[in-house]
Amino acid sequence: MSYYIEPEVAGGFGEETILDSTTHPPIITKLHYEFSGWLGDDILESFPCFVISELLKIRIESECLSGITFDNVRITKSSTFLELYPDLNLPIFFWAKIKGNAEIDDFSIGKDYRLIVSEKAYNIIKTFKVDNALFEKIDAR
Repeated sequence: MSYYIEPEVAGGFGEETILDSTTHPPIITKLHYEFSGWLGDDILESFPCFVISELLKIRIESECLSGITFDNVRITKSSTFLELYPDLNLPIFFWAKIKGNAEIDDFSIGKDYRLIVSEKAYNIIKTFKVDNALFEKIDAR
């Protein structure tokens, strides 16, 4: 059993993001995620990128889940974020690069560009704060 995950969108690309928009989806070579709001989830999205909290990253690595690697992401707060949450400290986040195959890996990207996770990955992710993510079972074909 696998699941689609549509994570919380808490912001978007910051001005330091480097991307090639001549392809679809765009190819991102440097990610700058600028928060405009945040409901507290441990996995976030700004198409086509995913950002994961350090605690979730550590758990994914300790469980040796496949199809995912991590890279640094620059995190900033927009002026709107600072007005809404003047005293909120964000946790450390990492860029989750999804490179897996849905047939064999725990993380992959579907033909519709949605994140797909295995049941094992789903069960781990659900132990974290993901109240604002949408989950959908994928029917076995």
